[in-house]
Amino acid sequence: MTKNSEASLANAGRRGFLKTTTGVALAAVGTSLLPATAHASSDNHIKPFHGHGSEHGFWNKVRNEFILNKRTTYMNIGTSGTMPKRVLKDYNRTNEQISINPWNSNVPTIDYAKQIAPSFGADEHELVLSRNTTDGLCTIINGLQFEYGDVILTTNHEHPGVTTPLKHVAQRYGAEVIELALPVYTPNNEVSADDFVQVFNDAVNLYGNRVRFMVFSHVTFTTGTTLPAKRICQEVAIPNGIVTMVDGAHTPGMFNLDFHDIDCDFYSGAGHKWQCGPGATGFLYVRDNANRLFEFWSDRETPLWFINSSSTATAVQARLQSIGQDNYPAKRALADCCALWDQIGRDAIEERILDLSALCKKELAKKFPDAMIFAPNIRELSSGLTSFNPFDDLNDGELLTEFRDRLHEEYGYIVRTTSFYLDPYDTVKTYSLRISTHLFHDNDDVKGLVKAMKQLHREMR
Repeated sequence: MTKNSEASLANAGRRGFLKTTTGVALAAVGTSLLPATAHASSDNHIKPFHGHGSEHGFWNKVRNEFILNKRTTYMNIGTSGTMPKRVLKDYNRTNEQISINPWNSNVPTIDYAKQIAPSFGADEHELVLSRNTTDGLCTIINGLQFEYGDVILTTNHEHPGVTTPLKHVAQRYGAEVIELALPVYTPNNEVSADDFVQVFNDAVNLYGNRVRFMVFSHVTFTTGTTLPAKRICQEVAIPNGIVTMVDGAHTPGMFNLDFHDIDCDFYSGAGHKWQCGPGATGFLYVRDNANRLFEFWSDRETPLWFINSSSTATAVQARLQSIGQDNYPAKRALADCCALWDQIGRDAIEERILDLSALCKKELAKKFPDAMIFAPNIRELSSGLTSFNPFDDLNDGELLTEFRDRLHEEYGYIVRTTSFYLDPYDTVKTYSLRISTHLFHDNDDVKGLVKAMKQLHREMR
């Protein structure tokens, strides 16, 4: 663990997680927006959290903050996270108070966006609280004023949250969507950050000034590879006047993000996955009121249409945040989760996740020396997602699905499967198991999972 991580860990233990009922720096915003009866019922229901002195004791304390079923080991955070119990308690209480006083249920949530923004290296006016990653992606992609012949660069490892709206704008405007083939790590095929930057750089050199937009995943949902988003934006896109949008479905709550440092134009992420907020919550970052978009697309009369807004305001944040009736309890709970992560230390959380991910890869390589591991073993390209396939036939999706289901039913470990084209010329997809390691896991969880998979693999061979 780095010195910064150790400092964050120590500070977290001293000052506690939540100092008020609605999260650090959020009490004044949260409780003032509720009906008067809600104030009294919510006071002092969340006790201050104090971590133990040792690292092991501290993370055990964190682990106890979650009410996951103890009969299973949940390792599918890449699909959905789980709310901490103190946040869940306040979330339920807030819903109850709104049910008592429903006429006060349409509470503005923009203040929460402003409170959360610094946690992700953004200015207060640059963050919008959306419904999920796809909501943010669709809002921007469908709102951009493309023209016939424009080239949009994306990759062959994107989620339908990217590919579907891109198909729409291709059909509507006659834009050309190019799916770049990303190299996939395997034990016999090392990859580097330079390789990914080169893929985008080569495409820009090929298509020239027709390339107007890039959209790609920060962490691929297929293999768990972390792309060098900062380098792609700063070394390839910006010098060529190309607008960028990053699909960050898996990064908020996993990484210590700094949107200004990445320097993308738009970033859309999930609140319900690694950030462990309620369902239908997410983040949409819009850099500097989209001013660089208007600079790079100065040839377009209206580069961005606010197609998903019910506001007549002029401010970009207000227009994007205003979509009619909002889910105030969910946004408030998301803000509480973000405050909790800030108290623990986002750099410490990132280190914890990557350490567990590295252990997972190490154990898999030891127990399955001939298996295909698709998640890179390089720290800068790693994430909390580890993907691999223990079987010889990588294209047998039914076999791997049976393995996944039996792993849950017989051993109590919950993971998921993904699929992708291992080689861009493949006509049949490769299947993999995808394992999520998060802040509430420990070394025993990882080792127990790999041991169970090894035993099940022997039974199914």
